[in-house]
Amino acid sequence: MALLWGVFLLLVFPLDKAHADILLDALAGGKVSADIRYRYEWVDQANLSKKANGSTIRTRLGYETGSFQGFLAYLEFEDITVVGDERYNNTHNGKTQFPVVADPKDTEVNQAFLKYSGLQETIFHLGRRRLILDNARFVGNVGWRQNEQTFDLLSLENTTLPNISAIYAYIFNVNRIFGDHHPTSADISMDTHLINISFSQFKPVTLTAYGYLLDLNDTSAASTKTFGLRLNGSTPISEETKILYAGEFADQSDFANGASTNDATYWMAELGGTFRILTVKISYEELGGDGVYGFSTPLATLHAFQGWTDKFLATPANGIRDLFFTVSTHLMGVKLAAVYHDFSSDKGSFDYGTELGFLATKTFNNRYTLLAKYALYDADGNSQNTGGTAINTDKLWLAAQVKF
Repeated sequence: MALLWGVFLLLVFPLDKAHADILLDALAGGKVSADIRYRYEWVDQANLSKKANGSTIRTRLGYETGSFQGFLAYLEFEDITVVGDERYNNTHNGKTQFPVVADPKDTEVNQAFLKYSGLQETIFHLGRRRLILDNARFVGNVGWRQNEQTFDLLSLENTTLPNISAIYAYIFNVNRIFGDHHPTSADISMDTHLINISFSQFKPVTLTAYGYLLDLNDTSAASTKTFGLRLNGSTPISEETKILYAGEFADQSDFANGASTNDATYWMAELGGTFRILTVKISYEELGGDGVYGFSTPLATLHAFQGWTDKFLATPANGIRDLFFTVSTHLMGVKLAAVYHDFSSDKGSFDYGTELGFLATKTFNNRYTLLAKYALYDADGNSQNTGGTAINTDKLWLAAQVKF
């Protein structure tokens, strides 16, 4: 796509020899990038007799041209290859006797865009690209999965006003984690407008206001508009100690042809502190639900929220309340973290279950990363807790990654 736009520019703006040489230098003088990640994922799910063993390699190869009159182009391919037998349910291989590991093998164009930065403090993107807003709670790239989520869009980023950063994006297609060749879940066609404005003049707090208008073409009843306000920051107490805090509220309702029942709110509050190498946080997140509709975040990096076992990728109709505690530190260059979640419903206030997660990761020379991660979900046995949230699940991941 980006290369086609490059051809278009050449046709519209014919060049003399001097400019043609500069353009050729920009095209040839770019930089190559690569990102290779091997990951093993093991899943033990109480309602299935077989355990999933997913072993995959994700390879990304990219090329960014040099700049020409403010323009540059980027093209990136992505390949997911299964190592050994496919002993897991990849969501379309029919192996439903195994738990899901949502990493189907595929090869596709991951990113392909034209970038223009010729205007002062303004950047345009046109094409397919990675987009992450704030903490990815509403818009993210789902970077945890082997095939990341990218967006076909036109976007504008502007920092003209002091201490204000504004982003607008029009998205017409979402390239999902299941890959271009998935028979039912490859893409989400939409006419979506995203507006995100951050204010950093109120230091030490960053304040962000946003409006996300999702018009889904194929599932129009799920279309929503969400308006919210987020703040986060930290305050030093001494050279070795600081307080961390964050808060957020959002209101969601129907948009375009969305169902009138699409109506819920979102709350988040977090308080913590860092002392030397130790960080401790207590957090509360609530996605409202009334028994018919649960607050929806279809463009989010969902794995980063409500636990690593992915029991709440879709918000239950009764909503969810998540009270969780995080402890993290560094030991001999290794990042260590432990997280405990206590899940309950918004409507009815019944228990879903608890989850305990552990993480260890080490990066060498800014290129090489090793990771081990484990999470266990213990479902509550009450009669109101049904479906996937009532199933005990353990997951283990081992990964090795190199970037250059």
